[in-house]
Amino acid sequence: MFDRLEIRVLPPGRRFAAQVRFWVNDEDIVEEAVDEGGRGPYAADVLPAEWPSPLRATGEARRLELGEPECTGGCCGFLTAVVQRFGQIVQWSDWEVPWAAHTDMPYPPPELHFDASQYDAEVARAETDRWWQVYS
Repeated sequence: MFDRLEIRVLPPGRRFAAQVRFWVNDEDIVEEAVDEGGRGPYAADVLPAEWPSPLRATGEARRLELGEPECTGGCCGFLTAVVQRFGQIVQWSDWEVPWAAHTDMPYPPPELHFDASQYDAEVARAETDRWWQVYS
């Protein structure tokens, strides 16, 4: 059975620009891994208008920054995973979790496996839904 990805963009707040949150199997993995007050990456960075999103999975493995604690990633580290496509499967693996996060997420977090067509459709949907730019 595959994991299911949903990409949500949160509106900008007083401290941060619009940010992306990743819901996997109906759970916010950023909040789960970096605790309340943490944030996801800026929408402008992972859903750029000028080029394809770094969230797109290819056969080449690459590490993606998915979140950071309230104290910033420069202090305690970032939530990252390696994303790679294997045929019709997209895998997130080799997690790094901020060291100071008081988290309920198992360590190391489990590998996630997405159906590539669902994953591609969700990334494409998030790339084209640019409502958050009104606030930027």
